[in-house]
Amino acid sequence: MPKFANDLVCTRVATPLGEVILAASAHGLAGLWFHDQRHLPGQLDGSTATGLWRRDDAHPVLQQAARQLAEYFAGQRQAFDVPLDLSAGTPFQRSIWEALLAVESGDSVSYAQLAQRIGHPQAVRATGAAVGRNPLSIFVPCHRALGKNGALTGYAGGLARKTALLQLEGHHAQHPHSNPH
Repeated sequence: MPKFANDLVCTRVATPLGEVILAASAHGLAGLWFHDQRHLPGQLDGSTATGLWRRDDAHPVLQQAARQLAEYFAGQRQAFDVPLDLSAGTPFQRSIWEALLAVESGDSVSYAQLAQRIGHPQAVRATGAAVGRNPLSIFVPCHRALGKNGALTGYAGGLARKTALLQLEGHHAQHPHSNPH
């Protein structure tokens, strides 16, 4: 599980796929989570609007991320240029998340291909686990990671959202498999 500092700031943003929580550090955007997804950080306990993190709707990185997210959902943006802070992950997780950043809109990659790209071809399960713990949904496009033969597999935000994101990007994924990552 990625480890987040308690001094992040956050905001909530409505999207066509439901409300998301954006979090930023002094180094960049550190998180985007759907409010009801698996693997929410402990700081987002659900009992308050922002959990332990201070809400800051005027934070420049959060405003930039919200604007680019709106452009993405409107079909006006395919790539993001918000500064990202991936420091909450382990070195292995960060290598997977960085490899995902190279997968362009409309394209996909298998978990096995990701493992190969970082030089650990035998680490397919660990790769799947790292993809599943990605703290920056959409910005680090873990929805572009597919199972064997292009099968649609697990997504912390739910398979319906993964399908919608792929369709928005012009990708036609196969029917869901029951294998979560």
